Amino acid sequence: MTPRWTFAAPVLLAASLAACSAQPSAPVAGDAYVRLAAVPGRPAAGYFLLHGGAADATLVQVEAPGAARTELHASRMTGNRMATMDSLPSVRVPARGSVAFAPGAQHVMLFGLPASVAAGSTLPLTLRFEDGSAVRADARVIAAGDAAPE
Repeated sequence: MTPRWTFAAPVLLAASLAACSAQPSAPVAGDAYVRLAAVPGRPAAGYFLLHGGAADATLVQVEAPGAARTELHASRMTGNRMATMDSLPSVRVPARGSVAFAPGAQHVMLFGLPASVAAGSTLPLTLRFEDGSAVRADARVIAAGDAAPE
């Protein structure tokens, strides 16, 4: 007689593998870094890659310890080929899609960072969504002239 568990083993293995490869239910942030301003007193800029979860989400705020304030921004070129930034009230994150916060595109402006935030340190960013959920991303802090982390 064959033990009952031998018939259940393949089913349990398949279920375990499916759970390991499943998409996260909430958004996930990665590759985060903050570029300090070249001029003291000016805002720093935050960048990261945001992967959508099982449902659409809307990013409404990014917080950083010690920052006087933060703003979501988008860079764009004007008709006379000048770069400008627009403040964004929110950013839509599509389900299972990705949204890049990168130089020359969407980014976070961090105003009034304390002097203790220096190149080589890590700054935790809390990304808050319209539904009340939050995601943390530990951002590597780099100097104004440093190459972006890979």
